[in-house]
Amino acid sequence: MRAILGAVFTAVLCFLTSCGTPGAPQAPSLNLPKPVDDFSAVRKGDKVFLSWTPAHQTTDHENIRHPGVTEVCRGVRDFPLIRCDQKVGEVHSQIAHWTHAEQVPKATFTDTLPPELEQQNPEAFAIYAIDDLNPRGNSAGLSNQVEIPLAPTLPPPQTIEAQVTPEGPELHWTAPKNVRQPDKLKFSYRIYRRLAPGSAQPATAKRGELIVGEFPWNGEQEITFVDHSFEWEQKYVYDVTTVTQFRGPLGQPEQVEGDDSPSVTVDVHDIFPPAVPTGVQAVASGVGQKPFIDLTWAPNLESDLAGYNVFRHEEGAPVKINKELVKSPSFRDDNVLPGHRYYYSVSAVDLRGNESGRSAETSEAIPSK
Repeated sequence: MRAILGAVFTAVLCFLTSCGTPGAPQAPSLNLPKPVDDFSAVRKGDKVFLSWTPAHQTTDHENIRHPGVTEVCRGVRDFPLIRCDQKVGEVHSQIAHWTHAEQVPKATFTDTLPPELEQQNPEAFAIYAIDDLNPRGNSAGLSNQVEIPLAPTLPPPQTIEAQVTPEGPELHWTAPKNVRQPDKLKFSYRIYRRLAPGSAQPATAKRGELIVGEFPWNGEQEITFVDHSFEWEQKYVYDVTTVTQFRGPLGQPEQVEGDDSPSVTVDVHDIFPPAVPTGVQAVASGVGQKPFIDLTWAPNLESDLAGYNVFRHEEGAPVKINKELVKSPSFRDDNVLPGHRYYYSVSAVDLRGNESGRSAETSEAIPSK
């Protein structure tokens, strides 16, 4: 009886634990790379810069040991892409064993848009995706897809001429000839500025790249731009790029930047003096008291004005008579004598010591006692 019960117990235990019985057969792994989901694209001129994190696992959550090639796909009009009908490039993965996605270095590829594609489809979009293949040439499907506008861009200036003027750095370039602006597109110029290496950087200076101007292209050949947001005694680097603006499929504003012009460096050194003061007048006083002459003139309007110098003479050369810069457009000269006539002129000085010429002279006499 005990033997029978033991046999029954053993049979039940084997049944519950599948003892000696093979399990359900598992399908072999197809080793298909998991489709990429962070594929991105940025356009600059006719170049489209693509980047993504390469797949490091298969669809079966196995680490990829033998990666295949990655095909870069481009289509026009049809969204989404169903398959990689037009392959514009391949990227060969390096064999590595990554256990975490953050360990995987970014992959990149640059596609050049054919000019005829832009001209024939100025309002259309190119669709990009990548297709990760295993060594047998099979995949689990395309990555996420991105759209890039095909709007053509205006050619950038070939050369930029620059000079420093009292109003600021002045850039000049020649626009290309025989350019047609397609309907529904608007061309414009955008000016970038950055501090040159080794330039002084006070707290008010802008670090990094800054857009200091943007204006529409109107077909003119000779174009001049003055940067009014500059600071004296800085060294700037300027680039001019073109921008194409248009409306997207849903009416939203879109834009594409063209290629950059060659850079031009401008050393913005102030060698420009303030304007010569005007309207100098002199009035004598002092009857019954110590005599003096009061001077007044029209104020200078320069934002970097530091003050004025006052000059006087009788018969010889003019001599400066103020010890420190005069801050306001007036001055009292009490070092005068009765019976003498004095001739006065005024100059203006800016914060960097640039001094204007002397104003027209005015004169006044102190009456004799």
